[in-house]
Amino acid sequence: MLELKFVREHLSEVRTALKNRGQEAFLEDFEDLDAARRRFLSEAEDLRHERNTLSEKVGRLKKAGQDAGPLMTRVREINLQIKDLEAILQDKDAALAELFLNIPNLPHNSVPVGASSEDNVVYKRWGELPQFDFTPRPHWELGEELDIIDFERAAKITGSRFVFLKGPGSRLERGLINFMLDLHTNKHGYMEVLPPFMTNSASMMGTGQLPKFKEDLFKLEGWDYYLVPTAEVPVTNMHRDEILSEADLPIYYTAYTPCFRSEAGSYGKDVRGLIRQHQFDKVELVKFTTPETSYAELEKLLTDAESVLRALGLAYQVVTLCTGDMGFSSAKTYDIEVWLPSQGVYREISSCSNFESFQARRANIRFRRGGAKGTELVHTLNGSGLAVGRTLVAILENYQQADGSVVIPEKLRPYMGGMEVIRKN
Repeated sequence: MLELKFVREHLSEVRTALKNRGQEAFLEDFEDLDAARRRFLSEAEDLRHERNTLSEKVGRLKKAGQDAGPLMTRVREINLQIKDLEAILQDKDAALAELFLNIPNLPHNSVPVGASSEDNVVYKRWGELPQFDFTPRPHWELGEELDIIDFERAAKITGSRFVFLKGPGSRLERGLINFMLDLHTNKHGYMEVLPPFMTNSASMMGTGQLPKFKEDLFKLEGWDYYLVPTAEVPVTNMHRDEILSEADLPIYYTAYTPCFRSEAGSYGKDVRGLIRQHQFDKVELVKFTTPETSYAELEKLLTDAESVLRALGLAYQVVTLCTGDMGFSSAKTYDIEVWLPSQGVYREISSCSNFESFQARRANIRFRRGGAKGTELVHTLNGSGLAVGRTLVAILENYQQADGSVVIPEKLRPYMGGMEVIRKN
Protein backbone atom coordinates (compact mmCIF):
# COMPACT_ATOMS: atom_id res chain seq x y z
CA MET A 1 0.00 0.00 0.00
CA LEU A 2 1.24 3.47 -0.83
CA GLU A 3 1.62 6.17 1.83
CA LEU A 4 -0.97 8.97 1.68
CA LYS A 5 1.55 11.70 2.50
CA PHE A 6 3.95 10.50 -0.21
CA VAL A 7 1.22 10.44 -2.86
CA ARG A 8 0.04 13.91 -1.89
CA GLU A 9 3.56 15.38 -1.93
CA HIS A 10 4.74 13.58 -5.10
CA LEU A 11 1.52 13.59 -7.09
CA SER A 12 3.12 14.22 -10.49
CA GLU A 13 5.67 11.43 -9.97
CA VAL A 14 3.00 9.01 -8.79
CA ARG A 15 0.72 9.93 -11.69
CA THR A 16 3.48 9.14 -14.20
CA ALA A 17 4.29 5.85 -12.49
CA LEU A 18 0.65 4.73 -12.46
CA LYS A 19 0.20 5.88 -16.06
CA ASN A 20 3.09 3.60 -17.01
CA ARG A 21 1.19 0.78 -15.30
CA GLY A 22 -2.05 1.71 -17.06
CA GLN A 23 -3.63 2.61 -13.69
CA GLU A 24 -3.71 6.42 -13.74
CA ALA A 25 -7.51 6.52 -13.24
CA PHE A 26 -7.07 5.86 -9.50
CA LEU A 27 -5.64 9.34 -9.01
CA GLU A 28 -8.77 11.07 -10.28
CA ASP A 29 -10.73 9.63 -7.37
CA PHE A 30 -7.84 10.33 -5.01
CA GLU A 31 -7.61 14.03 -5.86
CA ASP A 32 -11.37 14.52 -5.47
CA LEU A 33 -11.53 12.59 -2.20
CA ASP A 34 -8.43 14.18 -0.74
CA ALA A 35 -9.59 17.71 -1.65
CA ALA A 36 -13.02 17.10 -0.11
CA ARG A 37 -11.47 15.59 3.03
CA ARG A 38 -9.14 18.56 3.47
CA ARG A 39 -12.00 21.01 2.95
CA PHE A 40 -14.18 19.36 5.59
CA LEU A 41 -11.20 19.02 7.92
CA SER A 42 -10.50 22.76 7.59
CA GLU A 43 -14.16 23.56 8.31
CA ALA A 44 -14.08 21.37 11.42
CA GLU A 45 -10.88 23.02 12.66
CA ASP A 46 -12.36 26.49 12.12
CA LEU A 47 -15.46 25.49 14.07
CA ARG A 48 -13.38 24.04 16.91
CA HIS A 49 -11.44 27.30 17.09
CA GLU A 50 -14.68 29.29 17.17
CA ARG A 51 -16.11 27.02 19.86
CA ASN A 52 -13.02 27.40 22.03
CA THR A 53 -13.13 31.19 21.69
CA LEU A 54 -16.83 31.34 22.54
CA SER A 55 -16.40 28.97 25.48
CA GLU A 56 -13.84 31.31 26.97
CA LYS A 57 -16.25 34.25 26.55
CA VAL A 58 -19.04 32.24 28.15
CA GLY A 59 -16.80 31.63 31.14
CA ARG A 60 -15.97 35.31 31.48
CA LEU A 61 -19.65 36.39 31.17
CA LYS A 62 -20.78 33.88 33.79
CA LYS A 63 -18.03 35.00 36.11
CA ALA A 64 -19.17 38.60 35.67
CA GLY A 65 -22.79 37.59 36.28
CA GLN A 66 -23.85 38.51 32.76
CA ASP A 67 -26.16 36.67 30.34
CA ALA A 68 -24.20 34.01 28.32
CA GLY A 69 -27.33 32.34 26.85
CA PRO A 70 -26.90 33.41 23.17
CA LEU A 71 -23.26 32.34 23.15
CA MET A 72 -24.09 29.01 24.78
CA THR A 73 -26.73 28.41 22.11
CA ARG A 74 -24.13 29.06 19.41
CA VAL A 75 -21.69 26.66 21.12
CA ARG A 76 -24.36 23.93 21.04
CA GLU A 77 -24.96 24.62 17.33
CA ILE A 78 -21.23 24.38 16.64
CA ASN A 79 -21.01 21.06 18.49
CA LEU A 80 -23.73 19.63 16.24
CA GLN A 81 -21.97 20.97 13.14
CA ILE A 82 -18.67 19.43 14.25
CA LYS A 83 -20.39 16.10 14.90
CA ASP A 84 -21.83 16.13 11.36
CA LEU A 85 -18.44 17.02 9.87
CA GLU A 86 -16.71 14.27 11.86
CA ALA A 87 -19.16 11.73 10.41
CA ILE A 88 -18.44 13.03 6.91
CA LEU A 89 -14.69 12.89 7.57
CA GLN A 90 -15.00 9.33 8.80
CA ASP A 91 -16.68 8.38 5.52
CA LYS A 92 -13.99 10.21 3.50
CA ASP A 93 -11.21 8.47 5.45
CA ALA A 94 -12.83 5.09 4.84
CA ALA A 95 -13.18 5.84 1.12
CA LEU A 96 -9.52 6.90 0.91
CA ALA A 97 -8.41 3.77 2.76
CA GLU A 98 -10.43 1.59 0.38
CA LEU A 99 -9.01 3.46 -2.61
CA PHE A 100 -5.43 2.98 -1.40
CA LEU A 101 -5.99 -0.75 -0.94
CA ASN A 102 -6.71 -0.93 -4.68
CA ILE A 103 -3.84 1.25 -5.94
CA PRO A 104 -0.90 -0.87 -7.18
CA ASN A 105 2.71 -0.44 -6.17
CA LEU A 106 4.95 2.01 -8.02
CA PRO A 107 7.51 0.48 -10.40
CA HIS A 108 11.19 0.78 -9.58
CA ASN A 109 13.03 3.13 -11.93
CA SER A 110 14.89 0.19 -13.49
CA VAL A 111 11.66 -1.43 -14.72
CA PRO A 112 11.13 -1.10 -18.50
CA VAL A 113 8.07 0.90 -19.49
CA GLY A 114 5.57 -1.09 -21.54
CA ALA A 115 1.92 -2.00 -21.93
CA SER A 116 1.93 -5.81 -21.98
CA SER A 117 4.06 -8.97 -21.95
CA GLU A 118 5.14 -8.07 -25.48
CA ASP A 119 7.25 -5.31 -23.92
CA ASN A 120 9.07 -7.49 -21.39
CA VAL A 121 12.86 -7.52 -21.77
CA VAL A 122 14.99 -10.67 -21.88
CA TYR A 123 17.53 -10.37 -19.06
CA LYS A 124 19.51 -13.57 -19.69
CA ARG A 125 19.32 -17.12 -21.01
CA TRP A 126 20.87 -20.37 -19.83
CA GLY A 127 21.26 -23.85 -21.29
CA GLU A 128 21.19 -25.52 -24.66
CA LEU A 129 17.80 -26.27 -26.18
CA PRO A 130 17.28 -30.03 -26.54
CA GLN A 131 17.46 -31.46 -30.04
CA PHE A 132 15.17 -34.32 -31.07
CA ASP A 133 15.26 -36.61 -34.12
CA PHE A 134 11.49 -36.98 -33.70
CA THR A 135 8.60 -34.58 -33.14
CA PRO A 136 8.45 -33.84 -29.38
CA ARG A 137 5.08 -34.58 -27.83
CA PRO A 138 3.18 -32.50 -25.25
CA HIS A 139 3.36 -33.54 -21.63
CA TRP A 140 -0.30 -34.54 -21.41
CA GLU A 141 0.12 -37.13 -24.17
CA LEU A 142 3.30 -38.50 -22.60
CA GLY A 143 1.78 -38.59 -19.12
CA GLU A 144 -1.42 -40.32 -20.16
CA GLU A 145 0.43 -42.90 -22.26
CA LEU A 146 2.81 -43.62 -19.36
CA ASP A 147 -0.24 -43.84 -17.07
CA ILE A 148 1.17 -41.30 -14.63
CA ILE A 149 -1.34 -38.48 -15.34
CA ASP A 150 -5.12 -38.89 -15.23
CA PHE A 151 -7.27 -35.88 -16.03
CA GLU A 152 -10.47 -37.80 -16.73
CA ARG A 153 -10.87 -39.32 -13.27
CA ALA A 154 -9.92 -36.02 -11.58
CA ALA A 155 -12.64 -34.27 -13.59
CA LYS A 156 -15.11 -36.93 -12.49
CA ILE A 157 -14.48 -36.44 -8.78
CA THR A 158 -13.96 -32.64 -8.83
CA GLY A 159 -14.13 -30.91 -12.21
CA SER A 160 -11.96 -29.51 -14.95
CA ARG A 161 -8.44 -28.25 -14.21
CA PHE A 162 -7.68 -30.90 -11.61
CA VAL A 163 -5.46 -33.95 -12.01
CA PHE A 164 -4.52 -37.32 -10.55
CA LEU A 165 -0.79 -38.03 -10.58
CA LYS A 166 -0.12 -41.76 -10.36
CA GLY A 167 2.80 -44.07 -9.65
CA PRO A 168 6.10 -42.58 -10.84
CA GLY A 169 4.29 -39.34 -11.69
CA SER A 170 3.16 -38.88 -8.10
CA ARG A 171 6.59 -39.84 -6.82
CA LEU A 172 8.26 -37.40 -9.22
CA GLU A 173 6.06 -34.56 -7.92
CA ARG A 174 6.94 -35.48 -4.34
CA GLY A 175 10.60 -35.87 -5.25
CA LEU A 176 10.70 -32.43 -6.83
CA ILE A 177 9.22 -30.85 -3.70
CA ASN A 178 11.80 -32.51 -1.47
CA PHE A 179 14.66 -31.74 -3.87
CA MET A 180 13.75 -28.04 -3.98
CA LEU A 181 13.34 -27.77 -0.21
CA ASP A 182 16.64 -29.57 0.39
CA LEU A 183 18.45 -27.30 -2.07
CA HIS A 184 17.11 -24.08 -0.58
CA THR A 185 17.62 -25.09 3.04
CA ASN A 186 21.00 -26.86 2.72
CA LYS A 187 22.70 -24.62 0.15
CA HIS A 188 20.90 -21.27 0.10
CA GLY A 189 20.32 -20.67 3.80
CA TYR A 190 16.50 -20.62 3.95
CA MET A 191 14.57 -21.83 6.97
CA GLU A 192 11.88 -24.31 6.01
CA VAL A 193 8.39 -23.69 7.38
CA LEU A 194 5.17 -25.60 6.84
CA PRO A 195 2.39 -22.99 7.06
CA PRO A 196 -1.39 -23.35 7.28
CA PHE A 197 -3.02 -23.95 3.90
CA MET A 198 -5.82 -21.54 4.81
CA THR A 199 -5.54 -17.90 5.84
CA ASN A 200 -7.91 -15.22 7.07
CA SER A 201 -8.89 -12.06 5.20
CA ALA A 202 -6.43 -9.90 7.17
CA SER A 203 -3.58 -12.02 5.82
CA MET A 204 -4.93 -11.80 2.27
CA MET A 205 -5.17 -8.04 2.72
CA GLY A 206 -1.61 -7.86 4.00
CA THR A 207 0.00 -9.32 0.88
CA GLY A 208 -2.38 -7.65 -1.57
CA GLN A 209 -4.70 -10.46 -2.67
CA LEU A 210 -7.65 -8.63 -1.12
CA PRO A 211 -9.65 -6.70 -1.98
CA LYS A 212 -8.57 -6.45 -5.62
CA PHE A 213 -8.27 -10.16 -6.47
CA LYS A 214 -11.15 -11.60 -4.49
CA GLU A 215 -12.62 -13.35 -7.53
CA ASP A 216 -9.43 -15.39 -7.98
CA LEU A 217 -9.61 -16.86 -4.46
CA PHE A 218 -11.42 -19.87 -3.05
CA LYS A 219 -13.26 -18.92 0.17
CA LEU A 220 -14.71 -21.37 2.68
CA GLU A 221 -18.43 -20.80 3.06
CA GLY A 222 -19.35 -19.50 6.49
CA TRP A 223 -15.72 -18.91 7.54
CA ASP A 224 -13.25 -16.05 7.27
CA TYR A 225 -10.83 -18.52 5.69
CA TYR A 226 -9.40 -18.65 2.19
CA LEU A 227 -7.42 -21.46 0.59
CA VAL A 228 -3.91 -20.15 -0.03
CA PRO A 229 -3.19 -19.06 -3.62
CA THR A 230 0.54 -19.18 -2.78
CA ALA A 231 2.70 -19.74 0.30
CA GLU A 232 3.65 -16.06 0.01
CA VAL A 233 0.47 -15.21 1.92
CA PRO A 234 0.89 -17.23 5.14
CA VAL A 235 4.69 -16.96 5.22
CA THR A 236 4.81 -13.17 4.75
CA ASN A 237 2.07 -12.75 7.34
CA MET A 238 4.08 -14.72 9.90
CA HIS A 239 5.46 -11.34 10.97
CA ARG A 240 2.32 -9.24 10.53
CA ASP A 241 2.03 -6.60 13.29
CA GLU A 242 5.55 -7.38 14.53
CA ILE A 243 8.70 -5.32 15.05
CA LEU A 244 11.80 -7.20 13.96
CA SER A 245 15.37 -6.48 14.96
CA GLU A 246 17.80 -5.22 12.33
CA ALA A 247 20.26 -7.81 13.61
CA ASP A 248 17.88 -10.57 12.51
CA LEU A 249 17.63 -9.29 8.93
CA PRO A 250 17.64 -10.59 6.29
CA ILE A 251 15.26 -13.44 7.11
CA TYR A 252 14.88 -16.21 4.53
CA TYR A 253 11.98 -18.69 4.54
CA THR A 254 11.08 -21.47 2.15
CA ALA A 255 7.79 -23.34 2.22
CA TYR A 256 5.91 -25.97 0.27
CA THR A 257 2.14 -25.61 -0.08
CA PRO A 258 -0.53 -26.68 -2.48
CA CYS A 259 -1.92 -23.54 -4.13
CA PHE A 260 -5.56 -22.89 -5.03
CA ARG A 261 -6.67 -20.39 -7.66
CA SER A 262 -9.91 -19.94 -9.53
CA GLU A 263 -7.96 -18.61 -12.55
CA ALA A 264 -10.74 -16.08 -13.13
CA GLY A 265 -10.47 -14.50 -16.56
CA SER A 266 -8.20 -17.23 -17.90
CA TYR A 267 -10.84 -19.35 -19.64
CA GLY A 268 -9.64 -20.61 -22.98
CA LYS A 269 -5.98 -20.38 -21.95
CA ASP A 270 -3.93 -23.54 -21.39
CA VAL A 271 -7.05 -25.66 -21.15
CA ARG A 272 -5.02 -28.84 -21.71
CA GLY A 273 -2.39 -30.19 -19.42
CA LEU A 274 -0.86 -29.09 -16.14
CA ILE A 275 0.07 -25.48 -16.92
CA ARG A 276 -3.01 -23.79 -15.47
CA GLN A 277 -4.72 -25.84 -12.75
CA HIS A 278 -7.06 -24.85 -9.92
CA GLN A 279 -4.78 -26.77 -7.53
CA PHE A 280 -1.03 -27.08 -7.91
CA ASP A 281 2.09 -27.50 -5.79
CA LYS A 282 4.73 -24.84 -5.31
CA VAL A 283 7.86 -24.25 -3.26
CA GLU A 284 8.08 -20.60 -2.29
CA LEU A 285 10.98 -18.38 -1.23
CA VAL A 286 10.22 -15.37 1.03
CA LYS A 287 12.59 -12.70 2.31
CA PHE A 288 12.42 -9.85 4.84
CA THR A 289 15.21 -7.30 4.36
CA THR A 290 16.30 -3.76 5.12
CA PRO A 291 15.40 -1.20 2.43
CA GLU A 292 19.00 -0.60 1.37
CA THR A 293 19.69 -4.30 0.69
CA SER A 294 16.46 -5.40 -0.96
CA TYR A 295 17.56 -5.10 -4.59
CA ALA A 296 20.78 -7.04 -3.99
CA GLU A 297 18.59 -9.64 -2.25
CA LEU A 298 16.30 -9.73 -5.31
CA GLU A 299 19.25 -10.72 -7.53
CA LYS A 300 20.23 -13.44 -5.04
CA LEU A 301 16.65 -14.65 -4.85
CA LEU A 302 16.60 -14.94 -8.63
CA THR A 303 19.86 -16.93 -8.59
CA ASP A 304 18.46 -19.28 -5.94
CA ALA A 305 15.38 -20.00 -8.06
CA GLU A 306 17.46 -20.43 -11.23
CA SER A 307 19.68 -22.98 -9.51
CA VAL A 308 16.82 -25.49 -9.49
CA LEU A 309 16.59 -25.45 -13.28
CA ARG A 310 20.35 -25.54 -13.67
CA ALA A 311 20.60 -28.58 -11.40
CA LEU A 312 17.94 -30.30 -13.50
CA GLY A 313 19.57 -29.32 -16.80
CA LEU A 314 16.53 -27.43 -18.08
CA ALA A 315 17.09 -24.51 -20.46
CA TYR A 316 15.42 -21.26 -19.45
CA GLN A 317 15.37 -17.51 -19.90
CA VAL A 318 14.82 -14.68 -17.43
CA VAL A 319 12.74 -11.67 -18.45
CA THR A 320 12.28 -8.36 -16.66
CA LEU A 321 8.58 -7.59 -16.58
CA CYS A 322 7.58 -4.21 -17.95
CA THR A 323 5.39 -1.74 -16.05
CA GLY A 324 2.19 -2.94 -17.73
CA ASP A 325 2.76 -6.64 -16.98
CA MET A 326 3.88 -6.49 -13.35
CA GLY A 327 1.88 -7.91 -10.48
CA PHE A 328 -0.22 -5.60 -8.32
CA SER A 329 2.11 -5.49 -5.30
CA SER A 330 5.45 -5.63 -7.09
CA ALA A 331 8.01 -2.86 -7.56
CA LYS A 332 10.15 -5.07 -9.81
CA THR A 333 9.70 -8.63 -11.07
CA TYR A 334 11.81 -11.14 -12.93
CA ASP A 335 10.02 -14.07 -14.55
CA ILE A 336 11.93 -17.30 -15.13
CA GLU A 337 10.61 -19.11 -18.19
CA VAL A 338 11.52 -22.73 -18.91
CA TRP A 339 11.76 -24.17 -22.43
CA LEU A 340 8.87 -26.43 -23.50
CA PRO A 341 9.79 -28.34 -26.69
CA SER A 342 6.22 -29.32 -27.68
CA GLN A 343 5.23 -25.65 -27.92
CA GLY A 344 8.61 -24.30 -28.99
CA VAL A 345 8.37 -21.49 -26.41
CA TYR A 346 9.61 -20.49 -22.98
CA ARG A 347 6.86 -20.64 -20.33
CA GLU A 348 6.79 -19.03 -16.90
CA ILE A 349 7.88 -21.26 -14.05
CA SER A 350 8.77 -18.63 -11.42
CA SER A 351 8.24 -14.97 -10.62
CA CYS A 352 10.78 -13.28 -8.34
CA SER A 353 9.63 -9.92 -6.98
CA ASN A 354 10.67 -7.10 -4.70
CA PHE A 355 7.63 -5.45 -3.10
CA GLU A 356 9.73 -2.88 -1.24
CA SER A 357 7.57 -1.58 1.66
CA PHE A 358 4.22 -2.09 -0.12
CA GLN A 359 3.22 -5.30 1.67
CA ALA A 360 4.94 -4.31 4.92
CA ARG A 361 2.80 -1.17 5.18
CA ARG A 362 -0.38 -3.19 4.63
CA ALA A 363 0.68 -5.90 7.09
CA ASN A 364 2.44 -3.53 9.55
CA ILE A 365 5.79 -5.34 9.50
CA ARG A 366 8.55 -3.13 10.89
CA PHE A 367 12.10 -3.34 12.17
CA ARG A 368 14.18 -1.33 14.60
CA ARG A 369 17.79 -0.44 13.93
CA GLY A 370 20.20 -0.92 16.80
CA GLY A 371 19.86 1.88 19.35
CA ALA A 372 17.07 3.66 17.44
CA LYS A 373 13.81 4.60 19.15
CA GLY A 374 11.68 4.65 16.01
CA THR A 375 10.90 1.85 13.59
CA GLU A 376 10.97 1.44 9.81
CA LEU A 377 9.07 -0.71 7.37
CA VAL A 378 10.90 -3.80 6.16
CA HIS A 379 11.10 -4.71 2.49
CA THR A 380 9.53 -8.02 1.49
CA LEU A 381 10.45 -10.24 -1.46
CA ASN A 382 9.33 -13.59 -2.75
CA GLY A 383 9.70 -15.95 -5.65
CA SER A 384 8.71 -19.43 -6.72
CA GLY A 385 11.49 -21.85 -6.16
CA LEU A 386 9.79 -23.42 -8.23
CA ALA A 387 6.25 -24.13 -9.39
CA VAL A 388 6.41 -27.91 -9.00
CA GLY A 389 3.82 -28.99 -11.58
CA ARG A 390 5.39 -26.85 -14.29
CA THR A 391 8.81 -28.29 -13.42
CA LEU A 392 7.32 -31.76 -13.88
CA VAL A 393 5.94 -30.63 -17.25
CA ALA A 394 9.38 -29.39 -18.29
CA ILE A 395 11.03 -32.68 -17.29
CA LEU A 396 8.52 -34.79 -19.22
CA GLU A 397 8.91 -32.71 -22.36
CA ASN A 398 12.66 -32.06 -22.29
CA TYR A 399 13.69 -35.57 -21.25
CA GLN A 400 11.26 -37.52 -23.46
CA GLN A 401 12.56 -40.29 -25.68
CA ALA A 402 11.41 -41.52 -29.08
CA ASP A 403 9.70 -44.57 -27.51
CA GLY A 404 7.62 -42.37 -25.19
CA SER A 405 9.71 -43.02 -22.08
CA VAL A 406 11.14 -40.19 -19.98
CA VAL A 407 14.64 -40.08 -18.52
CA ILE A 408 14.79 -38.84 -14.94
CA PRO A 409 17.41 -36.10 -14.32
CA GLU A 410 20.31 -37.41 -12.24
CA LYS A 411 19.68 -35.04 -9.33
CA LEU A 412 16.19 -36.49 -8.86
CA ARG A 413 17.08 -40.18 -8.98
CA PRO A 414 17.84 -40.45 -5.24
CA TYR A 415 14.30 -39.12 -4.64
CA MET A 416 12.91 -41.74 -7.04
CA GLY A 417 14.42 -44.76 -5.33
CA GLY A 418 17.14 -44.97 -7.98
CA MET A 419 14.71 -45.04 -10.91
CA GLU A 420 16.41 -43.73 -14.06
CA VAL A 421 13.64 -43.93 -16.67
CA ILE A 422 9.85 -43.79 -16.52
CA ARG A 423 8.52 -46.36 -18.96
CA LYS A 424 5.10 -47.56 -19.91
CA ASN A 425 4.09 -50.56 -17.84
